[in-house]
Amino acid sequence: MERFDAIVVGAGPAGSAAAIHLARGGARVLLLDRARFPRDKPCGGGLTGRALRHVPCDVSAVVEHDVDRFVVRVGYGRRVERRADSCVIRMTVRRRLDLHLVEQAVAAGADFRDGVRVVGVEAGGDGAVVRAVGLTARAGHLVGADGANGIVARTAGLGGGIVRGVGLEGNVPWGALDSDLYARTAWVEIGVVPGGYAWVFPKGDHANLGVGGSFYEGPQLRDHLDRLARAHGLDPTVVEDVRGHRLPMRRLGAPAARGRVLLVGDAAGLVDPLSGDGIYEAFVSGRLAAEAVLAGRPESYEVVLSDALDRHAGASWKAKHVADRHPRACLWALHAPGVFDTVVGLLRGDLGHPSEATPFARPPLRLLSRLARS
Repeated sequence: MERFDAIVVGAGPAGSAAAIHLARGGARVLLLDRARFPRDKPCGGGLTGRALRHVPCDVSAVVEHDVDRFVVRVGYGRRVERRADSCVIRMTVRRRLDLHLVEQAVAAGADFRDGVRVVGVEAGGDGAVVRAVGLTARAGHLVGADGANGIVARTAGLGGGIVRGVGLEGNVPWGALDSDLYARTAWVEIGVVPGGYAWVFPKGDHANLGVGGSFYEGPQLRDHLDRLARAHGLDPTVVEDVRGHRLPMRRLGAPAARGRVLLVGDAAGLVDPLSGDGIYEAFVSGRLAAEAVLAGRPESYEVVLSDALDRHAGASWKAKHVADRHPRACLWALHAPGVFDTVVGLLRGDLGHPSEATPFARPPLRLLSRLARS
């Protein structure tokens, strides 16, 4: 039996971030993933400014496109266009990002093993034992970063209090789109998918098209994706590499740890309810879990996690409700002075909550908040 200070199951952004911080703190870390790297992962691949404030290493080498312009439409009809004064989102693809983060974890001293499928977890008061084909390892702490349906959460009796959404996405080559309309631009389509939205994001040699919505929209997502393609002048048959994925969204106060088992990223349901993005939450939760382990205080993790994320997540839940039920009101609000700047401030991490908006932006934002509660 191999022994470590911590075992991290899952090498996505949350797991690799935890492994990087743990290894830098002097812990003996085993990082496992069932896939062989590099591997693809369905994801919009946007690194917001607030995510970049918490990234555990430089990721400029895997950035493919910068976004400073937004087009928001309602029902593929009326729209508003706004441009920020500088980059707001840096676009990447998970195949490159996740490999880069794993390499940084290894450079920090973590023991990374891919192609390892964990088949059993035993958690107790003194740590955990992880069993896989050809591997049995014990550690004082276990970090679950293996997604919404991972074995770590199931074994530890965690994973409750999570709302499930679904997404479907694919790629089209740049040649199929007008670069003047789509370069440096994120298209966001609201009022077209119940419980979510549709998007077109620019990447290095292609654009990413996707739709996300409530769990019950799963059977209709392919039709929604085809409609999105046609709305942008594309034949749906040119959309390649179409893949689906689940979007686990944690309700405030849902458990994320038990004893010496800590969940991070998607395993803890840390996907933003409004945007469906989870990379910011992955970096934050990975760091906080590592700090709790290094301090020998795993019981502190849920408290610091809630302090870091719940206020923003609460605002995102409200915004999600109003965008789904009153999309035209959202478009109207974006015409109001200061509202777009507030959105940019939230994405960049300059603002932590809509209440920090300028006085001009507060009346329309308060109206949207009231609509969300109605």
